[in-house]
Amino acid sequence: MKHIIHPLLLLFLINFGCVKNTEVEETCIDERLIDETMACYMIYAPVCGCNNVTYSNDCIANISGVLNYTEGACEETN
Repeated sequence: MKHIIHPLLLLFLINFGCVKNTEVEETCIDERLIDETMACYMIYAPVCGCNNVTYSNDCIANISGVLNYTEGACEETN
């Protein structure tokens, strides 16, 4: 007996299941999250954004639309 995947199930697997969505993984900045009017605390606790830009703290990174960052300043590349 042949197994046939229903088209709606295939669509579900592509969007939510086994198949990775590379467009989402490659996204670093979400421009919809940028809010230059938002206030942040002025504590220097640098984070390195996924775009290799050092932000003075996580709040600044968040209001700049950065989706992923790590603690500490970015390493300088020459």
